[in-house]
Amino acid sequence: MSILALALACGLGACKRAEPPAPAPAAQPAPAPAVPERTRDQAMAQVLALPEVKAWSEQIEQKSKGKVHGAVIEDDPTPRVIDGKSYYQLSFVENRRQDVHRRASFLVARQGDDILVESLEDDSVQSLGEWRRNIQRVELKGN
Repeated sequence: MSILALALACGLGACKRAEPPAPAPAAQPAPAPAVPERTRDQAMAQVLALPEVKAWSEQIEQKSKGKVHGAVIEDDPTPRVIDGKSYYQLSFVENRRQDVHRRASFLVARQGDDILVESLEDDSVQSLGEWRRNIQRVELKGN
């Protein structure tokens, strides 16, 4: 019986020493995926894809019978920072043989979808939506 008592005591002792399983670590929220940075070429393509810029390009080609072309150029390779956000500085121009005529200056966000339009008269900027409303008013007044 002493062997049985010894085995029972060892078994009880082992049960007391067994520790409960450690709680699972709390699930941490996954970090937000980083917004990929837009390249300069992607920013230029985005400006060229704007309906207004497409229309200007077609008008330039038609009026000049193919001698003058519209183009997007980089004004300054140094990004412009507005409210902590970095923008490519691009312009849509008429690329004439003797000179280049600027039609509009755009600031395209390096990250995100923002496009701002810079005033040609001063350094103020407006959203693409505001610019579209203002340019439509100018076009309506001209007709």
